[in-house]
Parts: sequence; structure tokens; C-alpha cells
Amino acid sequence: MPQQPAHEYLAHGQAPFFRLPCVDPADLPEGVGAVVLGAPTDAGTTYQPGARLAPWHVRRVSALVQGWHVRHGLDPFQATRAVDGGNVVFPPFDREAGRAAIEAAVAPIAARGAVPFVVGGDHSVALPALRAAARVHGPLVLVHVDAHLDTSGPETWGDAWHHGTPIRHALVEGLVADGGLWQLGVRGPWGSPEDGALGDRLRAHRVDADALAAGLSGVAREIRAEAGDRPAWITFDVDAVDPAHAPGTGTPVPGGISSRDALALLRGLAGLRLVGMDVVEVCPPLDHADLTSHLAAHLVYEGLALAAVAARR
Repeated sequence: MPQQPAHEYLAHGQAPFFRLPCVDPADLPEGVGAVVLGAPTDAGTTYQPGARLAPWHVRRVSALVQGWHVRHGLDPFQATRAVDGGNVVFPPFDREAGRAAIEAAVAPIAARGAVPFVVGGDHSVALPALRAAARVHGPLVLVHVDAHLDTSGPETWGDAWHHGTPIRHALVEGLVADGGLWQLGVRGPWGSPEDGALGDRLRAHRVDADALAAGLSGVAREIRAEAGDRPAWITFDVDAVDPAHAPGTGTPVPGGISSRDALALLRGLAGLRLVGMDVVEVCPPLDHADLTSHLAAHLVYEGLALAAVAARR
């Protein structure tokens, strides 16, 4: 479906993602290949809240994003017939209800063969989305771009479901294919030497921020080659990007990749069989000049382009 022309968008003042048509994800029109959803919750944050406001701000700035992707030679919005599926609604402090609602919202999208794009919210929103996708596609190749491993257990905060736990649950629940986890951009101190143990046992690939920045294209090629035709999900925490480029996030870690490298990484994954993506941990109250919201919008745009490239194979 085409983007709405900018002059028509200005006339009504609403703010759908990328000026796309708004559609109920439970009743998708025939041919829709991608649905962008907001998941406005930060009930899983352990440090600075505010990520619940991200879907609104990412929608607002995404209106500036034009359609034609020069590198891939296509318009991702038209090629995927993308739509805005609205926000997933649930009581803001009931995390169990939130997980159930997100899984229920993503499930019909995946079942129809469309690609869900979830804009958080904190990183805990990734787990229910992965559950819904894996139920349709089987275990996934998971490209996890993040400053943190997100494999914590309840020992850190006395809670098993905060935003530092979704990758642990995904691994334990068998949502990730054996050897199919790629953790990119990790850096900073660990809580203990055991933080990486679960991923190591399950043959996860770990590329820290320095190695990723130095060998971006090679890492992308290796992921494509290893993934083959298996279904893949990208979970992108904006704190993977250096806070100089993405200040609007609740758990910033110095020394990350640049925003240019983040976009180049996604472009380099062209050919991946993308079945879903989430972009999480944008915290607008901590942002400056919408830098992080703009980055998030462009990350989703690059993800839509990957879905379009995969669809034309």
C-alpha cells in the first residue's frame, strides 16, 4: 500500500507510522505483507523509564521518511503493502497481560504470512512476539543487536521478566534455532563471569561492539550464510548504538556503534528470510532533538526493506 502524500497527511494531523494506512491486525486486507505495531510499555525497565512513549514519537518522526530505497532499488512500503496496525493495548503495569496481548496481536500477522514489526516499549516486548513467530515458523535465527546480553535471571533484580531477561527465556523455551543466536554490539561490564554461559552452551555467536564496527560487512555476510533460508527475527535495542548517536535510551553504555553502522548492518543483511523485527528501548524523555526516535524510524524502514528484498527472491 502506498504512503499517503505529505500534503494529505498534514490535512488530518494524525500520526500513523510512515504515513501508512491504519488497519486492524486481526483483520488484514489481502496482500498485506508487513504490519508495524506499537507496544507502549516500560513496566519491565530496571533503570530509567519512559520507553512507553516511544511508539507515539517514532510514529511522529517517521512521517518524514520517504519510500524509495536507493541501495535495494525498491519502495519497501509498496513492495510489502505495509500498514500501521496500531498499538497493542493492555494495563500498563500488568506485565503478564502485556505479554499475552502482544503475543495475541503478533500471532494473526505471522499466521497470515505477513511480517510483524514491533516498536517498543522496553525489551521485554520481544519475548511474546518471538513466541508468536516461532509458533508459526519454528525455531528462529535471532539477530540480537544490543549493548547487553539480556540473558539475566531473577537473581539480579528478584524478577524473572524484566527487560534484561527476554533472550534467556527465548533460549530456554526453544524459540531460537540451535546455534542461531547472534548477539551483536555487546559491551560493558557483566554482573558475573556466568552471564554468557547460557549462550555459550547453546552455541551463540557473540560479536562485541569493537569487533562489529571493525568488521561490519563480514559479520553481515557470515550471518546471511549461516542463516541460509531459515526464518530470522531481528531484535534491535537502540542502546547498541553509542549514546552520542542515540541518547534517548534508559540504559546507555558508552562505546557503541554509530548510527551509520547500525543502518549499514541492516542493509548488509539483505537476503535474510526476515519473518519479524522489533526495535526497542527508545526513551523519548531522555532524547535530544529526536535523534533516537529518528534512528528507530530508519531502523524499521531498513527492516521493511529487508522484508521486501526477501519477498522478491
